[in-house]
Amino acid sequence: MQYLLGIDIGTSGTKTVLFDTMGNTIVSDLGEYPMYQPHSGWAEQDPEDWWRAVHTTINNVILKSGIASSDIKGIGLSGQMHGAVLLDRDNRVLRKAIIWCDQRTSTECEQITSLVGKDRLISITANPALTGFTASKILWVRNNEPEVFEKVRKVLLPKDYIRLMLTGEFATEVSDASGMQLMDIPARKWSGEVLEKLQLDKEMLAEMYESQEISGRISSRAAGLTGLKEGTPVAGGAGDQAAGAVGNGIVKSGVISSTIGTSGVVFAYMDKVSIDPKGRVHTFCHAVPNTWHIMGVTQGAGLSLKWYRDNFCIEEKRTAELMGIDPYVLMDREAEKTIAGSEGLIYLPYLMGERTPHLDPNARGVFFGISARHEKPAFIRAIMEGVVFSLKDCLEIIKKMDVGITEVRASGGGGRSPLWRQMQADVFGTEITTVNSSEGPALGAAILAGVGAGIYGSVAQACDAVISVKSRQAANMELNSIYGKYYKLYGSIYRSLKADFAELSKL
Repeated sequence: MQYLLGIDIGTSGTKTVLFDTMGNTIVSDLGEYPMYQPHSGWAEQDPEDWWRAVHTTINNVILKSGIASSDIKGIGLSGQMHGAVLLDRDNRVLRKAIIWCDQRTSTECEQITSLVGKDRLISITANPALTGFTASKILWVRNNEPEVFEKVRKVLLPKDYIRLMLTGEFATEVSDASGMQLMDIPARKWSGEVLEKLQLDKEMLAEMYESQEISGRISSRAAGLTGLKEGTPVAGGAGDQAAGAVGNGIVKSGVISSTIGTSGVVFAYMDKVSIDPKGRVHTFCHAVPNTWHIMGVTQGAGLSLKWYRDNFCIEEKRTAELMGIDPYVLMDREAEKTIAGSEGLIYLPYLMGERTPHLDPNARGVFFGISARHEKPAFIRAIMEGVVFSLKDCLEIIKKMDVGITEVRASGGGGRSPLWRQMQADVFGTEITTVNSSEGPALGAAILAGVGAGIYGSVAQACDAVISVKSRQAANMELNSIYGKYYKLYGSIYRSLKADFAELSKL
């Protein structure tokens, strides 16, 4: 029997999943780790925490499955995008990684725009300078921690640091590298022009592969730590959103995904490059060779509900522990007690600033319309609705870019909630489907590894073989009409508060 291993290095934890070649989950394991926020709007993680979680979960998966490591024919990596792992000449981590949701780099974004030119930057990198992207993080370290920057010899993305630890190779791939803002997106290569204007050495960057290509093999040291067989091939893999899209079968025109994880993402496939001139959505290379994708991102999707759970749902967490269920199941039941529109309570999910459509690192979370009648169920539902409104912002822009939409597939942690899926159907006014696997990025990474190892002929062929639609939820058009009114007000609240958010950031 042949197996594939998918490893997803997420923000809250690393999930390692063993699949058979039909995409069935054999066994999985999760290793969690903290996020550090030394200042408001900052977000960092320790790469050593990622590595510890990776080698521990791999070992646990192999032990729990009882299979021979020689039966694992390929390994795929997925991971949170944009993080900056800085290494010295001895491959030692120089500081905690500044991760995707960090918002400290607004000055560096202005610097990048000035050096490259706004229009030229978008034409090359397909995006305006954004605080979440890696280039601005590198410049922030250069501007604010020169003693650290002078020691930097390599800059790696989170999953590519794990690749280094597994294989000893400095490598990345096109989908994840697209989010560094150092790449020529139409040409699928590093941009010499951007690097020159930012005065960054190309030698700091890893060799770039297509996502399905084999980028290295398990080293003897990693084999000893993980239980894997030395020499097992490791594919390029993909950034978490592109990997999740592959795991959802978003590899052909018309099928898009709506993902609620820590962040929220609406993702659409393209066989030709299309760039939003306003930079409100991201155009990146897809994990399928010679294709691209559009991605609208809201920073604080699942993060918003997790924040509320951790701070205001202590009873639900304790009760769920006694019942042996997920606290979110109980929170869903509470939210169901409140009508659509949460009795006039509206939530803006901007806990970590926002990308689509506002590009505003100063934006902050807001509950609007609180009255004495509102109780906990209304707050939970308002958070869920606010996140879906933010995803609709993404969807509306993608529609205007002439992307045909025939099916919307829900995924991520939020995709497991029937209530949250129904909200998406009702707000979007379209049917929402789910597929037979909920493993998303890990499955996508495993599929890419399977293509690289020769088990599948192509990514599309693999998706046809292992992915099928499992459930369908139709839109309630009466609720769509109600939600339309709240959605309109939701958008105007941000516009009313934009200047106040900026003022708050100065205090």
